[in-house]
Amino acid sequence: MTEAASRMIETENKLVFMVNLKATRTEIRRAVEELYEVVVEKVNTSITPKGEKKAFVKLHPEYRASDVAIRLGIL
Repeated sequence: MTEAASRMIETENKLVFMVNLKATRTEIRRAVEELYEVVVEKVNTSITPKGEKKAFVKLHPEYRASDVAIRLGIL
């Protein structure tokens, strides 16, 4: 958990996950919705310089990313 990721939780209602390189946006969306019982609005992905895949998951406005982060023990 980085400062930038915690800022995204608070300001943009986004969660950041490291995911499998072969995971698609649809698979990431489905997994987050099933695991955390939320509705995902949008998923963006990027490959880090280390070759890892990072997913930025924006939640629907009726769900709070901070609530999910608290359940995960991140905040």
